[in-house]
Amino acid sequence: MNVPFGVNLKYDLKASLVVFLVALPLCLGIAIASGAPPMAGLIAGIVGGIVVGSISGSHVGVSGPAAGLTVIVLDSIASLGTFPLFLGALVAAGVIQLLLGLAKAGVLGYYFPHSVIKGMLTAIGLILILKQIPHALGYDKDHIGDMAFLQMDDHNTFTEIYYAFVYNSPGAIPIVLIALGILIFFERPKIKRHKILGIVPGALWAVVSGILINVGYGFWLPEWQLVDEHLVSIPTLASISELPSLLTFPDFGLIMNGDFWLIAVTIAIIASIESLLSVEAGDKLDPYKRISPGSRELVAQGTGNLVSGLIGGLPVTVVIVRTTANVTSGARTKMSAIFHGFLLLILVLTIPGILNKIPLSCLAAVLFQVGYKLAKPAIFVKEYQKGLDQFLPFFLTVIAILFTDLLVGIGIGMVVGIFFVIKTNYQRALVVTQLNGNYLVKLQKDVSFLNKAPLMKELSAIPSGSNVIFNAAKARFIDHDIQDVLNDFISTAPSKNIEITIEGFSNSVRQPT
Repeated sequence: MNVPFGVNLKYDLKASLVVFLVALPLCLGIAIASGAPPMAGLIAGIVGGIVVGSISGSHVGVSGPAAGLTVIVLDSIASLGTFPLFLGALVAAGVIQLLLGLAKAGVLGYYFPHSVIKGMLTAIGLILILKQIPHALGYDKDHIGDMAFLQMDDHNTFTEIYYAFVYNSPGAIPIVLIALGILIFFERPKIKRHKILGIVPGALWAVVSGILINVGYGFWLPEWQLVDEHLVSIPTLASISELPSLLTFPDFGLIMNGDFWLIAVTIAIIASIESLLSVEAGDKLDPYKRISPGSRELVAQGTGNLVSGLIGGLPVTVVIVRTTANVTSGARTKMSAIFHGFLLLILVLTIPGILNKIPLSCLAAVLFQVGYKLAKPAIFVKEYQKGLDQFLPFFLTVIAILFTDLLVGIGIGMVVGIFFVIKTNYQRALVVTQLNGNYLVKLQKDVSFLNKAPLMKELSAIPSGSNVIFNAAKARFIDHDIQDVLNDFISTAPSKNIEITIEGFSNSVRQPT
């Protein structure tokens, strides 16, 4: 999308503010759940925004501390003995990711089946909704960044909801209901386009309303006022000169130890897989259907983990919750991710007192909205209409993630998804020829998801002003992933002045739209 920087600036600034409000409690919650200092989560969020955002080729992806790595981080700190020793392993993991990116290993990201990616997105949406119900009711025993089914407080996702209804905080309920009303109001197209009301995102007004209502409780209804665990809790500084005291530096004392390298390799591989999955999912959410280079993403993530480890942060990956908030808030370019990193850095240092007045219940309302956009009922209907070979991997991925955690669930979903896909897809059938700016893309025989990566590479190399013919006269089967790639290319062709001609698609081979 080649438009002047200033045209996108207002959209990116607005989106970055929403991402900041979503990222703030998640960074803190994930750090606490990982057994790390709270500042470690904020450092990872800042590095993920500024450092990774600057290097990444993703237009909408947002990086930061990942809930899927909390158990690994917790166990790694316990195994190595201290947090600085863990940071040493994180630096090594960053170097490994850099090498993977330079070796072009990011191409593996193109081979994740669409049904599994869609299932991951939907599962995260459902988890967000379920996990925020206790916070909406003012039961904040579990950290707001915990995404696992089995929680740190010995409850699970569903028992936590039960206890929330039994031991709710009455003051939280009006806050979340008013915040939800504000968010719904600001979703109306007329409000979004309004010259004044459309400038500031509804999420900010929702947070401001939560602060004001809670302050009002202190004057008129003290027994309802939310304090302590019900509020955001950011480490505060008496002066900027105390900033170095919040940083932790790595210890490489166990660099010759096998456990050190086992942890480094584990973090590098799992963080890379989660990033590639999430960046692919982000591209699916991107309304402009831009393609992010996977290997460059690994370089960006490796650099981010190296820097985060050097100054006391948690591991970073592309995180789909913040990416979804970014897309749905209207972000146009990666400047939104970078801006959110600067907001974390500046506001955490300058106004922690105000940020610490934010009730978790009003932030739950913001995350409710993000979760609903990922898990609308219509998504289940749409996936079912594609056939059981697509719906079963999608549905089983959702269930697996819901009842385990993100990484285990994705692993189960991948096994199921690959089984169904390989069952009917196994033969390469793609030929691209070019003459004087005219491109012929021939799809022959069974075009499986295994052809996705070469097809995306060929289409991305077609310059503006070309004529492209898609011919499927000899195709007997075209996979849904290939259909998605064709549809994305066709939908963006007018903006590149590319003329499209479609030939040879029969009733048995669905024509792209």
